[in-house]
Amino acid sequence: MAVHRGLLNELLAKLHDDEKVRGVTVFRGISGCGKSGRMHPSSLLDLSMDLPLVIEFFDEPAKVSGILEHLAEFLEPDHVVSWQARVNKED
Repeated sequence: MAVHRGLLNELLAKLHDDEKVRGVTVFRGISGCGKSGRMHPSSLLDLSMDLPLVIEFFDEPAKVSGILEHLAEFLEPDHVVSWQARVNKED
């Protein structure tokens, strides 16, 4: 459990403190499964570190590309999803 928390804290520190990305959000699933197909449910009393976790961030495309290259060093390639977004600004 400590290893997962350490990785999460490292990722958040990297994105917020080091890279200064515009926004970071972390979502924790209430149930889910991975490659094994074994379900990992939760209860209100026990939020397991085995539950799905999504870290979402956004910034300029060039900055995101560099960050994704760095993240590839310690995340499996099939665990990263990215897409271009458009920011709606008032004129």
